[in-house]
Amino acid sequence: MMVFCLYLIFNILPFQIYSNLLFTNSIYKNNLLFIDTIFDKNLLFRKSIFIFAKNLFMETLFEKYDILLRNTKTNFVRSIMDEIDWESQLIALRGPRGVGKTTLMLQYIKLNYQPYDRKVLYCSLDTMYFASHSLLSLASDFYKQGGKHLFLDEAHKYENWSKEIKEIHDLYPEMRIVLSASSLLNLLMGDADLSRRCISYDMQGLSFREFLGLYNGIQIKPTPLETILSNPQDICAEVNEKCRPIEHFNEYLRFGYYPFYKKNKSTYYQIIEQIVNFTIDIELTQICKVDISNIRKIKALLYVLSTTVPFDVDISKLSVYTGINRNTIIAYLRNLTDAHIIQQLYYDAKSVGKLQKPDKIYLDNTNLIYALATSKSNIGTIREAFAVNQLSAIHTVEYNKKGDFRIDGKWIVEVGGIDKDFSQIADIPNSYIFADNIETPIGKKLPLWLLGMMY
Repeated sequence: MMVFCLYLIFNILPFQIYSNLLFTNSIYKNNLLFIDTIFDKNLLFRKSIFIFAKNLFMETLFEKYDILLRNTKTNFVRSIMDEIDWESQLIALRGPRGVGKTTLMLQYIKLNYQPYDRKVLYCSLDTMYFASHSLLSLASDFYKQGGKHLFLDEAHKYENWSKEIKEIHDLYPEMRIVLSASSLLNLLMGDADLSRRCISYDMQGLSFREFLGLYNGIQIKPTPLETILSNPQDICAEVNEKCRPIEHFNEYLRFGYYPFYKKNKSTYYQIIEQIVNFTIDIELTQICKVDISNIRKIKALLYVLSTTVPFDVDISKLSVYTGINRNTIIAYLRNLTDAHIIQQLYYDAKSVGKLQKPDKIYLDNTNLIYALATSKSNIGTIREAFAVNQLSAIHTVEYNKKGDFRIDGKWIVEVGGIDKDFSQIADIPNSYIFADNIETPIGKKLPLWLLGMMY
């Protein structure tokens, strides 16, 4: 309202004065010069009110950002924070909804900048501000005011994100930009190819190690898989000294993957369902250009998978059940994989073609299984889904005919309960069992929860 009033005073009224003077020039001997002076002043007034309005809108963004920053806690920070090269000019932080991308960006700002430092700005590109302002104009105004570091959330919701980000990148090489977006975001998509300009990081849900740190205050450093396989005793001793891992592991399988459980205990699974629905209804149609008329069929496909995983894939049966042709089903399975709703495994991941069907399908994580399954979940499925989820965050996981999985082409892993033996993999070198409900290793039979210590 204040901006509108100033606009009337400094913009409309001077023009009215200008018009009146044209009909009363006998009053002034140098009327034309006087009119020119008034007109010049009017332009100055118009420019001043325009700059004032732009600054006011920019300050509104800063005020929203200040509120978010004040409410951001830094008592627990995800390990990916230390893996990101924050000094790079353009960074894309991708991941499924709900894994904490926004929190990570705000935590970085809070840990590295002073409060109310106007050289850094966070804003979400799905806010009303961008209904009447372009991203390019925001970057230009921010740069002119001394801005150095721009954090842009929900980048995929801005229509011309790739084209304008490319232009900002080229115009202001000293400005650092961090994007967060859906895991479906493809840097090759859009009007500009950002793949050569942008460093991309994929963000997963919480590992079991991070779950212990966030919800139980139990701090343990990440352990590479090579160390877990060669020297599991040390990490097992450390964890067992600090807690009873099996007790916490069972809770993690049900509630530990998404970092919003403690705030939403009673509605946790409901929120997961909402995330899945949003991903299918909105992101698949907008980002992947999936035909909106097939959304119900995709949900029918997901229903089949959620009730039968691990799924021995029969594309023909899926095609009959859903009414989707074979090639389209395979494309949709890839979309659901990129969205981190399912995991696809192949016997040979290196030679996978676009139209090749997967050999096994799992839901992406164990919390999804509990949230979406309509019947009691099989414990064997839960164990295998956990192993695939944690291993695939860092390593290449392939389905294997002897043993459950082949990791990076060199380790064979069998997953099972406490009574699992080596009969299926006895003659295979570099083979290991990861067994549930054990706290310490027995030779090459290792606790299943150890796979949650890698990141």
